[in-house]
This record gives sequence, structure tokens and C-alpha cells, in this order.
Amino acid sequence: MSIRTQDVVPISEARSRLTELAEDVVAGAEKVLTKNGSAYVALVDARKLDYYHALEAEHGRLVMLDDAEKALADAVSGRVKPLSELRDSMQRRTATRK
Repeated sequence: MSIRTQDVVPISEARSRLTELAEDVVAGAEKVLTKNGSAYVALVDARKLDYYHALEAEHGRLVMLDDAEKALADAVSGRVKPLSELRDSMQRRTATRK
């Protein structure tokens, strides 16, 4: 969905039109509120916000599955380090940063 010119509203104007803007959002519009001429916040339907959060969580799960798949492939092909070597490497790296 693209944002139309009438969907961009200065925040000072939004204060007096909040009910009207909320009704537009529930009807399917999204509103971008500006402050000093720059995008500041957006008004979106609460159901759409829930959907966005679910998408974000699903993306996180997919990234973790991809990482697990890569780790398994590394383990199967022998590209692994013993745990003691990994700990030593991490301790050296931590000590270098301090």
C-alpha cells in the first residue's frame, strides 16, 4: 500500500483530528505523522500491527533455522572446533577488547 499525500499529516494537526484519522486507519488507510516536516510516527490498524509483529517473529524463526542448518552442515563436514579451543579464542578476544 502506498502512502498518499493526504495520508501525511503534521502532528500538530493530528491532535485535533485524531478521531477522524483513527477512523480512516481502521477503514484501511495508514497515516504518517510528521514533526518539523519529517516523518515521525505512523498510525496503523491494531490488527495490522499484530500481523507485522507475527511476520517479524516468523522471520526470526527462519533466520534461526537457517543458522541451525548451516551449523549442522559444518558439523557433518568436520568444520568444527573443540569446545575448549572455542572458549580460549573467546577469552582472548574478550581480553583484547578491554
